[in-house]
This record gives sequence, structure tokens and C-alpha cells, in this order.
Amino acid sequence: MREIPRIIDNGNIGPVNSTLVPRYSGESTFALLPRLRDLETAGRSADIKIVGAPFDTGVSYRPGARFGPAHIRQASRLLRPYNPATDTSPFAQVQVADAGDMALNPFHIEEAIATVEHDALELTADGASLLTIGGDHTIALPLLRAASQRAGQPVALLHFDAHLDTWDTYFGADYTHGTPFRRAAEEGLLDPSALCHVGTRGPVYSKNDLDDDARFGFGIITSADLYYKGVEAVVTILRERIGDKPVYISLDIDVLDPAHAPGTGTPEAGGLTSRELLEMLRGLRGLNILGADVVEVLPSYDHAEVTGIAAAHACYDLLSLMADLRAAK
Repeated sequence: MREIPRIIDNGNIGPVNSTLVPRYSGESTFALLPRLRDLETAGRSADIKIVGAPFDTGVSYRPGARFGPAHIRQASRLLRPYNPATDTSPFAQVQVADAGDMALNPFHIEEAIATVEHDALELTADGASLLTIGGDHTIALPLLRAASQRAGQPVALLHFDAHLDTWDTYFGADYTHGTPFRRAAEEGLLDPSALCHVGTRGPVYSKNDLDDDARFGFGIITSADLYYKGVEAVVTILRERIGDKPVYISLDIDVLDPAHAPGTGTPEAGGLTSRELLEMLRGLRGLNILGADVVEVLPSYDHAEVTGIAAAHACYDLLSLMADLRAAK
């Protein structure tokens, strides 16, 4: 077979050229980008790496996020090289590649967490930035361990989610998708002056949950706050809170209303629209983003790729921010 034609822009190897090859054919990498192993075989490196973390042993309700990385990749086939919303061409500004999936033990949470941390450190050892597609939210803890180690200091955190994820234990288990940010705070990975949940809503177990969360230093912007204040005002609040500190962005797709993301593990009514989420992400341009994740996509509860498409576009805007930052440096 003939070699698959790719877009070459500014010396970077980009996606498959979809004017010559149908988007629905061929390997399903994120946005039809080259695989990292193929770049490395050609003696090239990547500035930004996209890696899958197919793991959902930490869930408390619906399982299935282990299939999220493949679903997001499939839904990303329609993404194109130029992002008019930010006037950026992320795949031309820097070299981006799909690093495939981590091999995570589905029967042992602690071992899987250790593997995520190890692989994240290995993938960023050459100075690359990392975008991880999950997988359940348990993976945020080891990713924050790696980000804090690379930064050499506690990091700021922007957490887009319907839930706090600062609970203590479930059934006596310390490591679940509802506990990563409590563990991260306890381990000293987070800068308590620069933490914020965005999009939270719905009932919690008791008011003490909110008190504990505040004790760790988190600010909260609920989905109702976003509705009444508007996207621009919320973005201003977030930028003021984070400043120029190194920040990690963790995005649970259930921050979106179930109308926009039905395929997720713990849906809550009254969430964000996909438009509101994307506009908020675009408003974070220029922040010192260390890395990011997009998690909790469950294809078995999705239909017409509604959730996968929303997640893929969120990944694309995060990549645009990260590429723009690296190009500016």
C-alpha cells in the first residue's frame, strides 16, 4: 500500500491529510495525528504527547471509562488542524503525537496508580507536555504527583467537575475516583492558594464535605454561579486565582449537563453546556499549564458520540492552549 499522506506544516508532522484520505479510514489516533513510536523511529521527538489511561477500577457507580480513550480518539477524527476560536494551529506550532495507552492493571488500584505516575514521568522526561485521556478520575492523583515532581513545587489546580472529589474513603478504600484531590492535598502536591472547582452541583453527603473541601484551600464556582455570573466573569475569577503559577487542569466530562454528556459515570442535572466549557477553556490562554486530563467518558452510555465529541473538542482546546504556550516560550 502507498504511504499515508500527512500534513507537514512548519516542519512538524501533523494529521493524516483528510483531503486525500477519508477521515473514517485508517488508524484511530487522536485527531489522526502520528503515533509517538513512529516519530521516534524517524528520530524525532514530540513537544506534546497524548496518552490514554484505560482504567476504571476506582469508580463508585457506572463502570466503562476504561473504554474512554478509544472512544475519544474515534470521536476526534473530525478535528481539523486550524483552531479559529483561538487563531492557532496547534499541530503546526509544535510537534504533537499520540503515545498510545498505558498498560494498567485492572485488578490492583495501587499498582495502576504507580504505573500512571511512572509512565507520566517517563513521557515528560524529555521536557514534553502531557495530555491524558481517561479512564476514571482516580488517575488524576498520580498525574498530579508527576506534574508536581516535574515542577519542583506544589501546583495550582483547575478542576472542572460536577463533584468535589475530595472525599476521604469509600468502603475503607483510600484511592477511588472520588478521592484524588484529597489525597493530593494531603501529599502536599497542591498549592492551597490556587485551587478551584468549576461546575460543581447536586447533593453531597453532608455540609461537612464542603467544610473539608474549604480546609484544603479549594474555591468553588458552581454551575449556578456560572449561569448567573457568565463565562467572562468566571474566567476572570479563575485567572486571578491562578495567576502565573504552574497549573494542572483536570476535566471530568460530567461537568457538562447530561444533555451534552450522557456517557459518563455519575451524571448530575443542571450542568454546563459544551459551549460554556469550551469558552472557559479558551479564556485560560496564557496560563502556565503543566499538563491536563479529560476523564470519565463511558461509551456504553453514549449515543451518536455526543459525549465523545464534547470530550474530543475539550482535548483539542487544551492542546491549543498548551501548544500556544510552548510556541511562545
